[in-house]
Amino acid sequence: MEDVNLLRELEPVVAENMDRHLKVVRDWHPHDYVPWSEGRDFAFLGGEDWEPGDTRIGPTARASLIVNLLTEDNLPAYHHNLLTALGSGGAWGEWIYRWTAEEARHAITLRDYLVVTRAVDPVDLERRRMALMASGPAREPVELLPNVVYTALQELATRLSHRNTGAATGCPIGEQLLARIAADENLHMLFYRNLVGAALELAPDQTVRAITDVVKGFEMPGAGQPGFRRMAVEIANGGIYDLRLHCDRVIMPILRHWRVFERTDLGPEGEVAREELSAFMHVLDAQASRFVARREERAALAAVR
Repeated sequence: MEDVNLLRELEPVVAENMDRHLKVVRDWHPHDYVPWSEGRDFAFLGGEDWEPGDTRIGPTARASLIVNLLTEDNLPAYHHNLLTALGSGGAWGEWIYRWTAEEARHAITLRDYLVVTRAVDPVDLERRRMALMASGPAREPVELLPNVVYTALQELATRLSHRNTGAATGCPIGEQLLARIAADENLHMLFYRNLVGAALELAPDQTVRAITDVVKGFEMPGAGQPGFRRMAVEIANGGIYDLRLHCDRVIMPILRHWRVFERTDLGPEGEVAREELSAFMHVLDAQASRFVARREERAALAAVR
């Protein structure tokens, strides 16, 4: 089924899930989650600029907060990719603009929280934001099926990352804020997960092919930001988001929900894609196990020293 036909066939599913989303989503206000009483002027207005001793949050949680905020900051690029993949008309357009409005709150609130509490260096943060947003388009796919598959997985991954980052801050306000953002991401994940489920019924071979390609090439949406690899390693070593979590809490649950390995309606192309996916998941599982084993070995050595 061509993308244009599938786009049309899926539009009633979009409308149905948009209605479901609007019934369950909870409105919230960014200003409620920022401890404004902790704020003070920086040197430009006669106060004091940030210094490392200002923060009460550990380095791993700080790295994750920066990665998560810059990921949310790149919303214009994601919005552009969604419009390119899905179009701006009808139910598709209504959803994209609603999704964008909800996502915008995440960056607003996270930045206010981080700057007011002096959790991170605001100058470094702004330089990173400028570098990321000036670097060009996001790396998300712009074809219909790969885009909705990627977004379903990415929303689930982001939900997990936000929740674990909040717990790692050791700050009750920060944890509450990131749990609130994670709740939004969960509802967004359900929307895209349901779309992929409907696509599997309409075009099973094409959709399984898209699932396989996206899972094999998956990168978090913030991968293009400055210093991402180094911070991703620190975040993984801290247990906030690592390959084991990616495999067990993101990829496998959603594949089970879509019943990818149980379907009986695949043609030759779909079967080939599914076998490829199965082989990849075995490799990913082994890599995740090795990562955890090495991390535990390093922790044991550090304890002895």
